[in-house]
Amino acid sequence: MSRTVVTSPLPTVAFGFGAHSGIDDGPEWLRLVRRADDSRLDLFSLSDHPYLGGRLDAYASIGFVLGWTRHLAGFANVTNLPTRPAAMLARTVTSLSALSGGRIVLGMGAGGQWNRIRDLGVPWLPPADAVDALEEAIVLVRRLSGGGPPVTHQGRHYRVDQIEPTPVAAPPVWTGSVGPKSLAATGRVADGWIPGHAADWRSQRYRESRPVIDEAAAAAGRDPREIRTVFNLPGRITDLPLAATRDRDGRWIGGSSDQWVEELSGAVLEHGASGFVLFSSSGGMPDAVSLGHWADEVVPAVREAITKDGG
Repeated sequence: MSRTVVTSPLPTVAFGFGAHSGIDDGPEWLRLVRRADDSRLDLFSLSDHPYLGGRLDAYASIGFVLGWTRHLAGFANVTNLPTRPAAMLARTVTSLSALSGGRIVLGMGAGGQWNRIRDLGVPWLPPADAVDALEEAIVLVRRLSGGGPPVTHQGRHYRVDQIEPTPVAAPPVWTGSVGPKSLAATGRVADGWIPGHAADWRSQRYRESRPVIDEAAAAAGRDPREIRTVFNLPGRITDLPLAATRDRDGRWIGGSSDQWVEELSGAVLEHGASGFVLFSSSGGMPDAVSLGHWADEVVPAVREAITKDGG
């Protein structure tokens, strides 16, 4: 089988927006997606909670939007792995990659709301086993991508027998790892990390977690700098500057476009940030005005600032 390589179109520093979209929110979300695509943002994300009947299914929605846009990459932020078997997930994301010209990122998580995951008939896994399954799944998705001979895999959590890989290369894999074990797995096998609970580059969670990824990457013979850090970033974009852009706990709350530009440029140049996904301050979908400020004012200015500095 010939190998078809489809590369990711994402730049070194990527900008996007995210949503936790209900079915009733679909029309407004699609308007925002079209706006983001016209403004040349880099990606959009959807949460993946298949046990919630009122939510849009992440992968059905991503497939629809990729066929409806020209520039945006899509990713599930993050894929609810226990409900989506690794071999089938490999087929899904490589098909989306082939059809969209590589505009897909594979967000991966070990599974968070296990009480609801079990309600779908998925057997419960202890946390340590769920992380083992995450790492095994990432490896298997890659083995089932990019061509080559049939794959037989007899792992702890996944088994396939003489399955022909797709000729399309696997997309980049970003995890939502939180604990030390899953952070180390990210360092060994993933391409990016999304810090949990909207933690940013000044948070204690980031300061304590990123070294675990880097140490595991180095131990596996990888360059830690190749593993991106992409931040889910809720906050308000205000017309006037705020007296304080962070709350008492140090969490980013937003500010004027200029304040966002200063903060994000510093995050890239001083802390190595490589992506930002805007959410509303409540953690949901941004409104149209905020997305306009983000796409037309904040993102172009940050791109210009980091380019001038050689970032």
